[in-house]
Amino acid sequence: MTVPGMGRLAETRRPKVAVLGGSLIGLTAALVLRDVGCDVDVYERSRAPLEGRGVGIVLHPMTVRYLLDHSLLDLGTVSTSAAWHRYLDRDGAVLSEDRRRHHFTGYNTLYGSLLAAFGRERYHLDHEATGIAQDDDRIELTFADGTSASCDLLVAADGVSSFARRAVLPTVEQRYGGYVAWRGVVDERELTPATSAALDDSLTYHVGAGTHALTYPIPNYHGVVDTGRRLMNLVWYRNVPEGEPLADLLTDRAGRRRDVSLPPGAVRDEYLKELREIALSDLPPPVAEVATRSATPFVQVILDVEVPHMAFGRVCLVGDAAFTVRPHAAAATAKGAADVWALAAALVRHDGDVEAALGDWEPPQLELGRALLRRNRDLGEGAQFRGDWVCGDPALTFGLHRPGDSADMHLS
Repeated sequence: MTVPGMGRLAETRRPKVAVLGGSLIGLTAALVLRDVGCDVDVYERSRAPLEGRGVGIVLHPMTVRYLLDHSLLDLGTVSTSAAWHRYLDRDGAVLSEDRRRHHFTGYNTLYGSLLAAFGRERYHLDHEATGIAQDDDRIELTFADGTSASCDLLVAADGVSSFARRAVLPTVEQRYGGYVAWRGVVDERELTPATSAALDDSLTYHVGAGTHALTYPIPNYHGVVDTGRRLMNLVWYRNVPEGEPLADLLTDRAGRRRDVSLPPGAVRDEYLKELREIALSDLPPPVAEVATRSATPFVQVILDVEVPHMAFGRVCLVGDAAFTVRPHAAAATAKGAADVWALAAALVRHDGDVEAALGDWEPPQLELGRALLRRNRDLGEGAQFRGDWVCGDPALTFGLHRPGDSADMHLS
């Protein structure tokens, strides 16, 4: 395949590329770079294909650009949508309601489609990077199993806890935002008719003192999008002090301390009990029902990561490996995809000259990452600490470059 409107590298200037991280952004990088002529391998640390059961993704045109450009997925058949932004007060009354459509899908749908497009032959599982060495001409990667690989360009798409970022920027640290996101899903068939009606066709918010929550429908685990058979997705932000309170929450059922998340099934019973009790006392009844009926809620720590550079010789950081942003603009995946598309375009412009391409590519991607990080941080601080969110404010709408630029996306 070729990238529409972008061109292709000459046969003699096609860099060998290693992509660290085989999730959505790593696979998007592999596909787009392969299509402009690069020789690409993906190295994923997990021993098994990735899975994100119940994780909803707000669709942005940039997130699914590759799949739509190549007609690899009919998102109209595997995505859900909501036509309204609705704010509920504590008693469940509607405070604000505005027509703003958004589309949603599940992680597994996108991951499976991207992986099928790239193929398994050069998608290497169980390859945890342990070393990066580069000279003027090449990069040498080493892995935990003792193997190695060389490349002309290393694209680090290895996420919030990026090994590559720690290797090239050892002083950059994750910054805790002061709160966590509780996430969960419930099959719509398990909800009462009153709750289904209250949440129908809506991205539903509740904002309280030091907390906010939202719900929206996503496809069921096997891609079912029919109304009444979908999953209702919950994201509930709650303040947790740094130090012992956070450390205790992140200690799983086996006594292991996690760093950035607790997966489904790992949260201890005392915290599940507390979550459900507080939901009943503090959330609007429809949102509380989703929280209390979610069988295996999980926790994501809200973090900020900001880097001073994204390019280091023949190494570049993309997506969360460069800027880890809070979820409030629902644009982290779109931002990572934007990094990748810009990288491919820069390589074509510079005829495969890796270092020249990275020098051209880096400044606008730094600007995009910093702007998105600032906006998400301000949104989170406003909801969780300042208490100055205004129901229905268009500035709170999802989007990458600006609020609302993911709304009413055309699905082919």
